[in-house]
Amino acid sequence: MLTLFWLEPWRVFERRKKRVPAVTETKKKALAVAEATKIKVPAVPKTLRKKQRNFAELKIKRLRKKFAQKMLRKARRKLIYEKAKHYHKEYRQMYRTEIHMARMAGKTGNIYVPAKPKLAFVNRIRGINGVSSKVRKVLPLLRLHQIFNGIFVKLNASIYMLRIVEPYIAWGFPNLKSVNELIYKCGYGKISKKRIALTDNSLIAQSLGKFGIICMENLIHEIYTVGKCFKEANNFLWPFTLSSPRGGMKKKTTHFVEGGDAGNREDQINRPIRRMN
Repeated sequence: MLTLFWLEPWRVFERRKKRVPAVTETKKKALAVAEATKIKVPAVPKTLRKKQRNFAELKIKRLRKKFAQKMLRKARRKLIYEKAKHYHKEYRQMYRTEIHMARMAGKTGNIYVPAKPKLAFVNRIRGINGVSSKVRKVLPLLRLHQIFNGIFVKLNASIYMLRIVEPYIAWGFPNLKSVNELIYKCGYGKISKKRIALTDNSLIAQSLGKFGIICMENLIHEIYTVGKCFKEANNFLWPFTLSSPRGGMKKKTTHFVEGGDAGNREDQINRPIRRMN
């Protein structure tokens, strides 16, 4: 006769659970060692990361430098504008003062004699064939190496040099318009012993910045008013190379007071400057 045994449900589940093969201790150790010895490969190599970091730093430096240069240019443009505005007022005041003094003298029955000019423009009009050795020496000292070369001269002791070479030059006292046109139209600078066209204010600032001359208006003002740094400003300017005058010349060998072209023309030098520009 068969005997039946009643098994409780939780006992059945316990037996089934025992049938699942358990992970051995050796297997666990092997997995732990494998995890420990596993080397993680970086997504980006170290050398590439270093290059990227250096490139980013260089880019930041370059952008900062560019921004600083931009701000400097902006400040310089503002300063140039203010200086030009100031010089315009100064020239207008000088002109009005001259007119006012002449009128006041006329009302009282006197004659107003303006101050002696400080600036002269000298233009060579003849060659040196058959001339004295003294003239040959003085012309290069005045930097008049070719016909129709022109320079600005400060009227001090140099006037004696002009008298020596007077038959070979035409000179006089230029006005503001003539100085402006000469420098803007025919102006070249001496930069590293080279003749460079004055197309940018930075060229002037590079050579004359230490004397406080940073732009064309500065340069024109220094030349026209014969300022403290006239010598440096004038030496910076390359001798002007002018064209032959439109309509030709009358008599190069005759003095201006006799109907010719040579010698001192005083304020009448502005007409030939217009014709030769």
